[in-house]
Amino acid sequence: MASIRAILTDIEGTTSSISFVKDVLYPYARKRLPAFVVTHADKPEVQHWLHEAAREAELVSASEQEVIDLLIGWIDADRKSTALKALQGMIWAEGYADADFRAHIYADAARGLHKWAADGLRVYVYSSGSVPAQKLLFANTEAGDLSAVFTGYFDTETGAKRDSASYARIAEAIALAPAEILFLSDIVEELDAARTIGMQTILVARDGCPADSGHRCVTDFDAIGPSMI
Repeated sequence: MASIRAILTDIEGTTSSISFVKDVLYPYARKRLPAFVVTHADKPEVQHWLHEAAREAELVSASEQEVIDLLIGWIDADRKSTALKALQGMIWAEGYADADFRAHIYADAARGLHKWAADGLRVYVYSSGSVPAQKLLFANTEAGDLSAVFTGYFDTETGAKRDSASYARIAEAIALAPAEILFLSDIVEELDAARTIGMQTILVARDGCPADSGHRCVTDFDAIGPSMI
């Protein structure tokens, strides 16, 4: 087995609780999205993502309210839309700045991330949340600012998380052989896609490892010892 030179980690269910995302971040963005669009629609970056959302929905012409309704529907459906994730990230930025919440992170995840970075491993994130939202989350965790442990971030602009081509693009972007990268996720299908192109994988199953996931499995980051890296 090749020596690991980089760790690639998912966020939701892996470093941070699903409930923080589902019960704090999503409702916060949903409540504030209509007013955010109305008050920020003249900003170029917001305009860009509103147009991208309309294009994704194949709306040739749409009113501001129709786009708002579209985005609210996508939030309710948990749609993995890059445009939606970008807009949500802008709303969450305001929430973090106003100290309306702090991002949850498992204590073992914070310890593991710090240790791997200190040991000289490169640590990356790959999540369906936008890169700006990822950076905000890790800069504003309950364990403090973890920004310094990360080398880089990837989101769905790289590709879908269950598509093996996405992991090939990440390996190419960080200039490492796939076998030198260890991917951590709580989703078996994502791990399957990563392993297809040669990445090493570990399932992080915080509620207990299944009988046979087809991947090495741990219940927390503390269990990822030297023999697994």
